Amino acid sequence: MNNGRNSVVQRNELLVRRTAPLAVLALIAFIAGVVTGCPGSPNRDAAERYAAAWAEGDYSAMHGELSTASRSAIPLERFITRYGDSEAMATLESLSSEDAEGDEESAEVPISARTRAFGVIQQPLNVTFGEDGIAWRSDLLFPGLEPDEELARDTEFAERAPLLSLDGQEMATGPGEAREYPLGDSMTSVTGFVEAAGEDIGPALVAQGVEPGDPVGTGGLELGFNGRLAGKPGGTLYAVPAGSEADTEGRVLGEGSPKAAEPLKTTIDPEIQSAAVTALAGYVGGVAAVDVKTGALRGVAGSAWSLLQPPGSTMKIVTATAALNTGVATMDSEYEYATAGVADGREIRNAYGKLCGGDFTQAFADSCNSVYAPLGEEIGEEAMTDTAEAFGFNKPPAVFNDEGTELIAPPIPTIPEPGEYNNELGVSALGQGVVQATPLLMASVSQGIANDGVVLPTAATKEKDLLPDREPVRVASKKVAADMNSVMVAVVTSGTGFAAAIAEGQVAGKTGTAEVGPRAGDPEDLIEDAWFSGFAPADRPELAVGVMVVDAPGDGGTIAAPIAGAVLAAGV
Repeated sequence: MNNGRNSVVQRNELLVRRTAPLAVLALIAFIAGVVTGCPGSPNRDAAERYAAAWAEGDYSAMHGELSTASRSAIPLERFITRYGDSEAMATLESLSSEDAEGDEESAEVPISARTRAFGVIQQPLNVTFGEDGIAWRSDLLFPGLEPDEELARDTEFAERAPLLSLDGQEMATGPGEAREYPLGDSMTSVTGFVEAAGEDIGPALVAQGVEPGDPVGTGGLELGFNGRLAGKPGGTLYAVPAGSEADTEGRVLGEGSPKAAEPLKTTIDPEIQSAAVTALAGYVGGVAAVDVKTGALRGVAGSAWSLLQPPGSTMKIVTATAALNTGVATMDSEYEYATAGVADGREIRNAYGKLCGGDFTQAFADSCNSVYAPLGEEIGEEAMTDTAEAFGFNKPPAVFNDEGTELIAPPIPTIPEPGEYNNELGVSALGQGVVQATPLLMASVSQGIANDGVVLPTAATKEKDLLPDREPVRVASKKVAADMNSVMVAVVTSGTGFAAAIAEGQVAGKTGTAEVGPRAGDPEDLIEDAWFSGFAPADRPELAVGVMVVDAPGDGGTIAAPIAGAVLAAGV
C-alpha cells in the first residue's frame, strides 16, 4: 500500500516540476500582453478587423471601424474613392494581413499587398486610434506610407500581344500604335484599334498600370482585353511627399519588370467576320454573329455591341416566348383578322395598314401588331420583364470579364421593370417605346431559341480568366423553343423575312422595323431602323445573327434580312 501511495506522490511531484517553468512563461507572456496590448484589446482588434475588411474589399466595414470624428471628416463615398484611387495607382490585385502589434494608442498590422506591376509589397499598416475608433489618416491608404505621403509610380510595358482568330491566324499584331492587320481591315471592326492614352484615363486603365502616352485599346477586343494584351507591366512604386511634383524622388515601396503576354486566341471566325463587314458596307448600324451551341462570338460589324435602338418587331421573339411560357397563347391560338388592335388605351395599327391575323404561326410570320400589342397586355408586366431579362435585357452584354466590361462600359439594353411601363406595355411588346437593344443582344435572343431554350454568354475567348461572369439561363422549355423555331421558320418561308433565305440551309428568324422619330424639319417623315434576328440551319442550328440598319431606306424584310442571310451563308 505504501509503495503505491509513494508512486502517486512521486508522479505528482514530477508533474509540478515539469509544469512550473510553463507557468512562469505563461505569466511572463501575460505581463507582456498587458504592456503591448493583449489579445482581445479593443483597439488592436479594430485594426485587425480593418485590415481583414480591406482584404475582402468591404469598404463599408472599414469605414465603420473609424472614430465618429473620422467618419464625419471623410464620408463613405469619399472614403471609397480615395481607396479606389490608391489601389489603382498601386495596381493592387489582392492583400492579406497578419496579427496586429501595438497598444491602446497605435498599432501596426503587417500587410502583404500583391500588385500587378510592382510585385508583392510587404509593409506595415500604421493605425492610430481616436476616442471611439480608428483615427483616419492618409497613410492608411496603402501599407508602408507615412503621414503626409502619397503614392507615385513609373511604369513600363513589354510589346503588345497579338490577337488571334479562331483558327489561329493573326488578326492584329505588332507593337502598340504600330498594329498591323494581316487578315485585312475587316478585322478592325471587332478588334478595335490601339492609340496613345490621353491625359484623362479612367481608374480601370490606371489599375492596369497605364499612364498617359502608353499604348491602349480604343475599342473592341483591344480595349476589352487590354490588360491581357498589354502583358504584365513593370516599374517602380514610390512613397512621395503629398502634393509633390510628379518627378519627385521618393522611397521605393516595390519594383517589377515588364513581361510580354502570349498571343490571345479569340472565338472570331475570319470568314464570318469578313462577311458581316461586307454585308453591312454602306450602312450605319451593326451586325453580330454568335455560335448557337457555345454562345461564342463569331463576328461583329459596325456598332453591334455599342448602339442601342428600339428593336422593333424582332422583340416579338421575346413576346411570343413569354406568351407560350405563361400559357397566354398556344400554337393552336386563333386571332381575328384586323388592321389594328387596342392596347395601352389606344389603337395600334399594323404596318402599312394591312389586314392581319390567323393562327399563332401566321400572326407571328406576318408580324401582326394587332395581335401582339394586346398579347403583351395579357402577358402582363412581370412576365414580360422576367422573360426579357432572362434573354439579356437590363444587364451588360456577357462578352468580357468584369475588368473588360468596366473598360468597354457597354450600353445596357433596357425594358421597364414591373410598375414602370407607364401604359406602354403593348408598345413594349412590339419593341417600341422605351425598349432598347443592340444587334448583339438580338443575336443572343435567337441563339437562346436555337439552343433548345438556353441563352449562353457571348464570350470572345475561351481563356478562363477572361470569361464573363454569367451563367447559362433557360428562357424556355425545349417544347416552347421548338415551337418558336417553327414560327420563326414561317417568317422566312411565308412571311416578312423571305429575303433572308439561303441555299445552305433553312433560315429561321424575325424581321423588325422600328420607328425612331421624325426627321428634322419634317414631322411626317419618320426615321426607321431595319432589324433582323435569326439562325440557321433551323433543323440543326449552328449560327445566330442580329442585324440593325439605322435610318434604313426600307423595312427589316427588305434591308436587314438579306444582310443576315449573307452572314449566315458564310457560317453554316
